[in-house]
Amino acid sequence: MGLLDNRVAVITGAAQGIGLEIARAYLAEGARVVLGDINGEAAEKSAAELVAATPGAAAIGARCDVTSEEEVGALVKRASSEFDGLDVMVNNAGITRDATMRKMTLEDFRAVLDVHLVGSWLGTRAAGAVMRERKRGSIVNISSISGKVGMLGQTNYSSAKAGMVGLTKAAAKELAYLNVRVNAIQPGLIRTAMTEALREDIWQQKLSEIPMGRAAEPAEVASVALFLASDLSSYMTGTVLEVTGGRYM
Repeated sequence: MGLLDNRVAVITGAAQGIGLEIARAYLAEGARVVLGDINGEAAEKSAAELVAATPGAAAIGARCDVTSEEEVGALVKRASSEFDGLDVMVNNAGITRDATMRKMTLEDFRAVLDVHLVGSWLGTRAAGAVMRERKRGSIVNISSISGKVGMLGQTNYSSAKAGMVGLTKAAAKELAYLNVRVNAIQPGLIRTAMTEALREDIWQQKLSEIPMGRAAEPAEVASVALFLASDLSSYMTGTVLEVTGGRYM
């Protein structure tokens, strides 16, 4: 028996990185998964590769621009129609447009808030509408430690990630009586293609702030997302779990 047997999960931003690892973890525990991504072809390719690597797995990939109410609704509807329900929603899609506040454009500020915060609100609302009728479900919002402490050059990203914490807590209060749980994860320094492109001095400076002395692998975030999706966290809602190696504790 897997932790997510007979459950259906939707994950945004799932063609690569943390989202893809969450999809992999969910499939391994018996879930049927819909991978949404702004790059629909990449989502379809990743879904096919996961199915090929996991005997008996069921996964589909689809394009989803999380800033579009229609596309988010269509992604949730596809999960419900093709897999007969929705039990888990992971709002993971994200972008960065880093610059100091003096140099950041209003366009770049709004773009980051639209993807992270508005996208998570649209995903939470669409999933919540299905889950409230089923009287069960788990919504997981992927925030960031940047939303706790604020990062230089990331007034847009830090604002969006902090807003996701407020969204998580407010939505959790609205949906708790329906047995729908809403929780958030705040990852710290995760070893991804984006972070590995950092200059060596910046990478080392970030590592020096981590008591455990290393960056996390995407699978280490995925395991926490698995915990929040499963019945192991059945009495948890409105919580924010830090996956940071002790950074900024």
